[in-house]
Amino acid sequence: MGIELSLLPAPEIWLAREQPDDPVFFFCPVRLAEVAGRFLRGFPGLVSYAVKANPAPEVVDGLVAAGIRAFDVASPEEMRLVRAHCPEAVLHYHNPVRSVAEIAEGMRQGCVSWSVDRMSELEKLSVLPRGTEIAVRLKLPVAGAAYDFGAKFGAVPEVAAHLLRRVVALDFTPSLTFHPGTQCTAPEPWARYIAVAAEVAGAAGVRLHRLNVGGGFPSHRGADAPDPGAIFAVIARAVRDAFGTAAPALVCEPGRGLCAEAMILALRVKAVGPEAVFLNDGIYGGMAEWRDIAPMDRVRVIAADGMARPGPLRARVVFGPTCDSLDRLPDPVPLPETIAEGDYVIFEGMGAYSRSLVTAFNGYGVRQVVRMSATG
Repeated sequence: MGIELSLLPAPEIWLAREQPDDPVFFFCPVRLAEVAGRFLRGFPGLVSYAVKANPAPEVVDGLVAAGIRAFDVASPEEMRLVRAHCPEAVLHYHNPVRSVAEIAEGMRQGCVSWSVDRMSELEKLSVLPRGTEIAVRLKLPVAGAAYDFGAKFGAVPEVAAHLLRRVVALDFTPSLTFHPGTQCTAPEPWARYIAVAAEVAGAAGVRLHRLNVGGGFPSHRGADAPDPGAIFAVIARAVRDAFGTAAPALVCEPGRGLCAEAMILALRVKAVGPEAVFLNDGIYGGMAEWRDIAPMDRVRVIAADGMARPGPLRARVVFGPTCDSLDRLPDPVPLPETIAEGDYVIFEGMGAYSRSLVTAFNGYGVRQVVRMSATG
């Protein structure tokens, strides 16, 4: 997927001039740098980007330029990607389940931190150099996220304590990690996890090297923009309350929270019916995440000349372009009653899990990226 350079201040101007019939991503490096700066200045510890959220080379380059040097990688391919763009990067291999070949590649790539959530996986890591950091992944039934990551990964507190003791027995450096779940709009899940993490470390009789508070930092999907500073403050306070003077160093792994604002998605209207609108991309492309988390309202419609479509909004079913009847957004989307074929629907904040989930099903999918200027 190539990148076209643009000095235009807004997608509307480019769309009106170029009249693309295919979906287009607009990459906003200034927005990416602004969000990265908030994390680097505000989070009381190390900021490690979760590459899975958007592995686009321009995003990795933009984060490196903003000062990010640590990356959470889940596969050898992500390791090689980061190394190609930042050879000195610190790699955290925090996918808790790995094959023997993947472990060998992680060692070759110099991964410095590894996570586990079951004894069999910890034993597989016995080939690592002694002293390597191994973070036991904790899970809790904590509400507050769009969906719960504990359904797949994580150890309950009793098992986590047992794993921590085994990490120490194997002469590795013990840490704890957790993920509160995606799109946490309130800080309470972090506070709860941190309190239990301290209990687990106490039950194991282990002083933690680091506590990784995971991702889950929300993107802006409408209404009020999230306040990461408020979450950072709760995390810092919860660590002081739970650990006191024995507080471990902190790490976070934002994915969505770092990259979502970096991209805008523009789709063209293929057809309009009384109750439905057909767009040139859908759930097999840049809209894939709309199946899994709540829809957002940062959506606007422009005519082919770049002017905003006027009139009251009416909720319509939105279909993608493929021949699969499942290719539809799960909830109707409020769109102007005046929307017409040839218009463009512009979705803000689409940098997270959009490019990484694009397929080529039925020959469709976003392939073009336009880089916006500093005023974009």
